[in-house]
Amino acid sequence: MKQLKDLATSKHYSVIIIGGGQAGLSMSHYLQQRNIDHVVIEKSSALNAWKNKRWDSFTLVTPNWQCNLPDHPYTGDDPNGFMNHKQIIEYLNGFIKKVDAPIIENTTVNSLSYNEDFLYQINSSAGLFTANQVVVATGGYHHPIIPKLTQPIPRSIHQIQSEEYKNAQSLPKGNVLVVGSGQSGTQIAEDLHLEGRQVFLATGSSPRCARFYRGRDVVDWLDDMNYYDMPVDDHPLKEGVRDNSNHYVTGRDGGRDIDLRKFAVEGMELLGQLTDFNEGKLLFDSSLKKNLDDADATYNRINQRIDQFIEDHHIDAPHQEHYTPLWQPEEEEPSLDLESSGITTIIWCIGFKHNFEWIERSEKSRLFDEKGYPNHIRGITPQAGLYFLGLPWLYTWGSGRFSGISRDASFLADHIEKNHPAEKQAIAQQIKA
Repeated sequence: MKQLKDLATSKHYSVIIIGGGQAGLSMSHYLQQRNIDHVVIEKSSALNAWKNKRWDSFTLVTPNWQCNLPDHPYTGDDPNGFMNHKQIIEYLNGFIKKVDAPIIENTTVNSLSYNEDFLYQINSSAGLFTANQVVVATGGYHHPIIPKLTQPIPRSIHQIQSEEYKNAQSLPKGNVLVVGSGQSGTQIAEDLHLEGRQVFLATGSSPRCARFYRGRDVVDWLDDMNYYDMPVDDHPLKEGVRDNSNHYVTGRDGGRDIDLRKFAVEGMELLGQLTDFNEGKLLFDSSLKKNLDDADATYNRINQRIDQFIEDHHIDAPHQEHYTPLWQPEEEEPSLDLESSGITTIIWCIGFKHNFEWIERSEKSRLFDEKGYPNHIRGITPQAGLYFLGLPWLYTWGSGRFSGISRDASFLADHIEKNHPAEKQAIAQQIKA
């Protein structure tokens, strides 16, 4: 990649991309193809989250064949497998080298504004930049959600967020409470469980799905059913699908279901949602049974849709029974004494929140909704020249993943090129001079 010293002297670009993850680098790839001058501004290093914010045993939860970054498909010998953390980094390093993006790393963008000269101004830790068009490629998971519940818990308890977890050995000795049963929470709980740690898991409402069903990976079935090509506008939930939790499943050891009931049979302590901490006790609601039943219902519904697809297309596939519960909670535990439980670590896995407060907004632009989320159609906002890329369900299920980012980036690059007339290029060159 081009170095900071080569770029810092040039402050105006036709396009500035904010964020150096897979979205930002994909955008750079397509702008380079179109000979549009641009720069990527990244607050740390390219693809940093993948390199430094995953645990050691992390694997992809989608098959390797779905890794299809621009001009960089998976070419290994295990397309139906699931890359581990080391393999993911190798794959992404190859992408970084191939794109060779003009990038300024370790630079924080403090604000983005739009002035009367129809230029975007970016105030950053490396100075002021201007651009005719801007792509915000920072994704939608900016800050881990930290509940107020963390504050009254004794300081002797080690508390971390899911992105800080590395392995069981890095934690203090003792039992572990994992809060949240989404993808990260269930996989971290499994990792600790397999390492012989006593785990308490405070569950939530996240759904689950099968890893394999009727002889194939569920992802293969859903791909044949064109689920991954479904635009957000065609989804039954419309834009509401963006608020859904991801289904929990794992690619570990070749891939398998995550069945919390099985963990319970093996000794993991399952609890309802954590609601409070009072007088030395962790308090939980009575949602455990419902959380488990709802997750299993989603699991079976997905399988039923696959059954219907198999029947409608007369596909020869082995029969498989629907899931029946292995375990039922006899009585839900409303509270847990922190000291007597032996819990020394709490890992918060309750999701992330977006933060676009650094983008200047006006009521006229209708740039954001009441929750501060960007209003856009396929990443194109109501404000001319401003785009978003890499958001979950920006266009399809794959928009925030390796599988769909190429389509989204190419689409936006076409739009940017149409709004990049020769006179704007001339203005850009005059400003640089």
